[in-house]
Amino acid sequence: MRQFVVIGCGRFGASVAKTLYSLGYDVLAIDKSEERIQEISDSVTHAVQADAVDENALRTLGLRNFDVAIVSIGSDIQASIMATLIAKELGIKKVIAKAQGELHGKVLYKIGADRVIFPERDMGVRVAHNLVSSNILDYIELAPDYSIVEIATMEEWAGKTLRELKLPTRYGINVMAIKHGKDINISPYADDVINADDVLIVIGNNEDLRKLEKKS
Repeated sequence: MRQFVVIGCGRFGASVAKTLYSLGYDVLAIDKSEERIQEISDSVTHAVQADAVDENALRTLGLRNFDVAIVSIGSDIQASIMATLIAKELGIKKVIAKAQGELHGKVLYKIGADRVIFPERDMGVRVAHNLVSSNILDYIELAPDYSIVEIATMEEWAGKTLRELKLPTRYGINVMAIKHGKDINISPYADDVINADDVLIVIGNNEDLRKLEKKS
């Protein structure tokens, strides 16, 4: 079974970690905040309080055995860079790192990140670079068989609740978050209504996502 380590358990990191765990994967969550580790401990396989820039601590946790690392450290750019570098040096096959901006992203790529993501980047930039006429706005490959996708609300989804849409059953996808303008709901409930201009952040099997893309 593929194993994931999430380094940094803020909003984005915690959402990724919990979703991967809910899909049946082994997930190790690491954060230097004891409070964040306590909050996420019941929603992942293992949760450990550790400093992401402490190479010995990460080595002791057996990071070399993990297939994918998601470095999701928030405002501390230096820690983000160090954690990415350590993850690569420890031999993790795929390292995905969250960047604060373009310069940060360039540095992450230069030190070996396999993929750099910009969760706070303006949606307009993503739409402008979308080469196909599709509802898919952004695509983050987590592993050969799973990805996170931002998808604009389809016409037939508008005005319905997540419970009514039954997306996990119909499309094999799980909704991680809902964007409504500048607001983001990172813990959507089954009775939350999807608006026509909402953007859904979903995770799913690549094969199911491809079917969804064709439909859109």
